[in-house]
Amino acid sequence: MADPLLTFTDRGIYCPRGDFFIDPWRPVPRALITHGHSDHARPGHGSYLATHQSLPVIRHRLGDISSEGIAYGETRDIGGVSVSFHPAGHIPGSAQVRVEHKGEVWVVSGDYKTTPDGLCEAFEPVRCQHFITECTFGLPVFKWRPQEEVAEEINGWWATQAAAGGFALLGAYSLGKAQRLLHMLDASIGPILTHGAVEATNAILRGQGYDLPDTIHVTPDLDVKAHAGALVLAPPSALGSQWARRFRNASTGFASGWMRLRGVRRRRGMDRGFVVSDHADWDGLLSAIRETGAENIYPTHGYTEIFARYLTESGYTARVVPTEFGGEDAGDEAA
Repeated sequence: MADPLLTFTDRGIYCPRGDFFIDPWRPVPRALITHGHSDHARPGHGSYLATHQSLPVIRHRLGDISSEGIAYGETRDIGGVSVSFHPAGHIPGSAQVRVEHKGEVWVVSGDYKTTPDGLCEAFEPVRCQHFITECTFGLPVFKWRPQEEVAEEINGWWATQAAAGGFALLGAYSLGKAQRLLHMLDASIGPILTHGAVEATNAILRGQGYDLPDTIHVTPDLDVKAHAGALVLAPPSALGSQWARRFRNASTGFASGWMRLRGVRRRRGMDRGFVVSDHADWDGLLSAIRETGAENIYPTHGYTEIFARYLTESGYTARVVPTEFGGEDAGDEAA
């Protein structure tokens, strides 16, 4: 039996024939990067290949790197292997990586969600025989409500706080989640204030043409009292910090797929938990797998053992692949 096109190593997913890695977690000579979150786009690689849309954030975070952009759907030959990037729907610029040689096709999903959010490039299923899929929320309990309903819930909470002259302090990761929330907010309720990590990412994405509402960067000299009734968007690390204490009479909220679990909501100690995830839910994972047509599935980072068992019982050949990706908890606050 011929060696597989992709293998799994202690540095990451590797293509021996093309001599490249996909989202490696240790330094390698050549890395193909699915998106800009810090658990997938790590420092120290010799060269980086990513979509044109994700490169600005990656360069901002990693500094002076040797990097090249690629368009969605564009095919590159790397060592005789055909490589292309396809929308993953996770965050702006995110991609699945398709790898083909002599009719053998693998797809590495990176992180993805299958429902459009109106901001980032919508997920596109890619046909293959081998599918390496995340399963961050690979349990039946994880099923997301329509985005419109969650947006109404968040805006209602904000409007209540604004009417009382208080603040709505909302925690969300600074790349992807924060911008998606901005896209969901009703800016007529009041001003929107942002932590520096969120605002730095906003500036990069606005420069690329992504449509975001106006925001006010919270600087040390900003008079927050003059912006009573605002929604304040900040990364999780800022909640409960000295930075956040300037917002008196604030109700705190957190947006994450983990808010689907009551125990997590309690441990977070927030007033409100909003179920908003940039990862596929249970139904999304299964529909994505079906649409690939793949028979060989490799679940990674998430409820891998449970998800693989379900897939096996459903007739797939499933093998768990250990990785060092962080899923929904991936820290992205370095921006």
